[in-house]
Formats: sequence, structure tokens, C-alpha cells
Amino acid sequence: MIRFSIFIAAAAIIGLGFIGMNQLDKINGMAFLLGSLTLGGGFLICGLFSLKMLWHGIIGAGVLALLGIGRGIMNLPGIAEFFSGNRTRGNAPALELATLVICAYLLLRIWQAWTLERIRRRMNHGEPSL
Repeated sequence: MIRFSIFIAAAAIIGLGFIGMNQLDKINGMAFLLGSLTLGGGFLICGLFSLKMLWHGIIGAGVLALLGIGRGIMNLPGIAEFFSGNRTRGNAPALELATLVICAYLLLRIWQAWTLERIRRRMNHGEPSL
């Protein structure tokens, strides 16, 4: 199920890039598309990698989600300006917020799957759980 979340996040972020390319001016739209293709493509690669080595791909997607969240946090002042009525950057802050939410959701799903796997492994080996 976590693989499905990774693939959906990849498709959603790539889709946001194409939406941004259509809604923003040419230079900003291409920059947003490049960023979303990079992040979404990274998630796609991690999802494909998880087909052979499950936890390596999942943890790689978690690292990418952390990077996406870090970039999204840097965009929070622009998002606040967007919601206060300053639309000088067009819809870019809303698209950046959507990317931040997708990355945060994916990171939480990965954290949950990793925690459940740790518990499962401890129970299988007879170790006391913390």
C-alpha cells in the first residue's frame, strides 16, 4: 500500500508541474515544471526501486519527502502573502503549498509503515517492544 502512495505522490507532483506551466508565466512556469519533474521523478524512481528492494525505495522516498518539506517551509512566507491577497506571483504559492502537503502526507505514511515494520520485526524476533 505504501508503494501506491509513492506512485500517487509522484503523479500528483508531476501533474502540479504541468498545471503550473499552464497557469504561470513562461519563465516561472518552466521553473516550476522543472522542479516538479525533479521531485516527482525522484518519487517515481523510488517507487520503481521499491519493487525490487522494498525498504530501500521507501526510505529513499522518505528522504525526498523531507527535502520537499524543507523546500516547502522556505516558501511559507510567500504562501502567507498569497492568502492575504498579494497575488504578484500568480498561483505559484498555492501550487507550492499543494506540493508541501503531498510531501508531508507521504512522509507521515512512510513513518507509519516504518514504525509498523519495526514492531512486526521485534515481535518476530521475540524482542521486547519499547
